[in-house]
Amino acid sequence: MSTQFVTNEKGKKIAAILPIREYEDLLQDIQSAAIIERRRNEKTYPWEDLKKKLTEDGILSH
Repeated sequence: MSTQFVTNEKGKKIAAILPIREYEDLLQDIQSAAIIERRRNEKTYPWEDLKKKLTEDGILSH
C-alpha cells in the first residue's frame, strides 16, 4: 500500500493515509529528534575516556 491523500472539494490535499509501518517510523524519527534536541547542551566526553570507564565498570569488554 502506498501513501494516499484525502482532498477537499477543491482538490487540495488535507490529509494523508500512510501504511502503519511508515507512520511508526515517522513517530520514531520525531521522538529521536526530540531527544537529540533535549540533550543538545549536555556535557560530552572523549570516546577514549568513556571506553575506559565502561571497561573499568565491566560494561564493555576488552
